[in-house]
Formats: sequence, C-alpha cells, structure tokens
Amino acid sequence: MSDKILVFYGSYRSDRMGVRLADYVVAGLKARGAEAELVDAKAVDLPMLDRMYKEYPKGTAPAAMEALAQKIIGADAFVFITGEYNWGPQPGLKNLTDHFLEEWFWRPAAIASYSAGRFSGVRSGTAWHSILSEMGMVVVSSTLAVGPISQTLDDQAQPVGAPGQSLDKSFGRFADDLAWWTEAARAQRARRAPPY
Repeated sequence: MSDKILVFYGSYRSDRMGVRLADYVVAGLKARGAEAELVDAKAVDLPMLDRMYKEYPKGTAPAAMEALAQKIIGADAFVFITGEYNWGPQPGLKNLTDHFLEEWFWRPAAIASYSAGRFSGVRSGTAWHSILSEMGMVVVSSTLAVGPISQTLDDQAQPVGAPGQSLDKSFGRFADDLAWWTEAARAQRARRAPPY
C-alpha cells in the first residue's frame, strides 16, 4: 500500500524560491513509492479565515475548501514546506491550515524549512512544530532545513553543489522517519479507532 502524502507549500510571493524545495520533496517521496501531491496554498486560494470547514453546514463549504478537506481526510501523512517571515511562519500556509482541524487528527507530519539566508528557516520550522502538534498531528523528529535555497536547488528543483549533496543525504532519514510513523499510525487506526 502506497503512503498518500500531501506536501503543503504556502508562499504567495511572485518570485517564490521555496517551491523548489516543495517540488524536490514531492519528487523524492514519489521516487520512494509514495503517492505524494503538492498542495499550493496560493493555487488553492482560500480566503482569510472567517469560517472553518467544520463550521459550514454539510455540503455548503466553498468548492476549493471541500475538495481540500477530502484530500486531507484521505491522506496518510503530511509534509509542510515553510519559509520564514520575520522569525515566523508564512501567513499563506498558516491561513490554509487553520481552515481545518479534525481533518488533520491522528496522522504524522514532517517539516521542511528554507530561507534565502544561512538560518534555513529553522525558526519558522520550530514554530510549526508547536502549531501542528496543537492541530492533532504527530510531528516527526527529522526535519529538513535548506538555506540558502538558491544555492541548494536550481530552478528545476535539482540539487546543486555541496549544499545540494547535503540535502540529498538528509532527505533519506527525513523520508524514512515519516514513512515509519505513517505506517505505525495507519496500523494503529486500523486496530483501534482514535479516542476522539
């Protein structure tokens, strides 16, 4: 059984560099046999949060929100690709995730951060750990931290130079960690229904 993994990316900027990391992660997971799909917050284009998915009467949520809710419900695991804005998470990605709650429960999540500088978005990644835990996900301990993004992945999301080699080396453990927790969570949900 292939793991169904949604990879979330949230930059709304016109010259987005982080999409390189999102594409790299999707390709890497697919190469390992997962059914990985990129969910681009800018493309989904949910409005600023007014009403969560669960607050709409059944069948009345906006079409984009309903479609994404069904993808989240059907997924085995999640990866969040996060850039860093002033030491914090990107507002587009945070807004997208906040539209949902119970849909995230009882599945593992992994975090890959990036920045244009040498800190590689780790402060945002740290913030995301708490956010995702609060939203009912089990956050795996392995992370990816990429920076400077433009010196690590080219415009085709291919690793370049020593930073790209380092990313390739780190990706195996990151993907293995996520795969282990994905299998464990799926087996446990099959064995016993979550308590809430």
